[in-house]
Amino acid sequence: MSTLSSVLNEPVTREGNVFRRTNSHKGRKVFITPANSTMKHLCYARIILDKSVPKAKFENGNQETALICLSGEVEVAVGAEIFRLGERDSVYVPRGSAIHLETSSSADIAEFAADVDQKYPLQIVRYSDVKDDKALHFTAGGAATTRDLNILIGKNVEAGRLLAGLTISEPGNWTSWPPHEHAAMLEEMYVYTHMPPPGFGIQFVYTDTKEPELATIVRDGDAVLMPRGYHPNVAAPGHRIGFLWAMAAHREKEDRQFGVVNMQPEFSQSGSGLEASRK
Repeated sequence: MSTLSSVLNEPVTREGNVFRRTNSHKGRKVFITPANSTMKHLCYARIILDKSVPKAKFENGNQETALICLSGEVEVAVGAEIFRLGERDSVYVPRGSAIHLETSSSADIAEFAADVDQKYPLQIVRYSDVKDDKALHFTAGGAATTRDLNILIGKNVEAGRLLAGLTISEPGNWTSWPPHEHAAMLEEMYVYTHMPPPGFGIQFVYTDTKEPELATIVRDGDAVLMPRGYHPNVAAPGHRIGFLWAMAAHREKEDRQFGVVNMQPEFSQSGSGLEASRK
């Protein structure tokens, strides 16, 4: 795959790629679908529950779904299966499922989905297992680019399109560096988290390496989409940039590969920083 692939010929626009404050509501709210964004497959919703709104339920139709618990604890029922998710635990839910969530305290859950033709099994992912797997949890980067990378829904999960995880930088560091792209195989979005005020970051998305088309300030709860292009970001000095990343493969199963990237040629000498995921 060449970095001069035709997928990079079309510039990135701001419209349909930047969504703000997706964590400022109660209950379940769908923010991003192919109908209101540049995504072809990938969808994002946020479910925020507490004692005033303790429950949410929905059906996922023809979409596979990944739920990632960002904080708190939530009981999840998928058909006859009932289980609990704690902080950073995840679950993969097959298409055609009725999903019920309930908390006795509070819970913040990110929901990613994508249309699929096949049905894959229900799979619960405990963060304790991810943390102990060196191919799923590792430190990437070097000086000024160090980040903690967690692959939550990756090769540990049988799925059609979805990949998802959590990255948190060291204070003031860059992530997604060296700049890379994978638009021929995967579309992606970042949902920023673990960034308490006044912390912020700057996100770039570009196909033009001389004049980036998109450069925007991001804060906790914002989301930025990467339908194509290079997409590095940087944290404000003294603060971390953290984000959930979710990807959807264009070709079901065949393109569902993490770490297969094209690096921006000017910065490609040291490798992608994602090599540990391929072991």
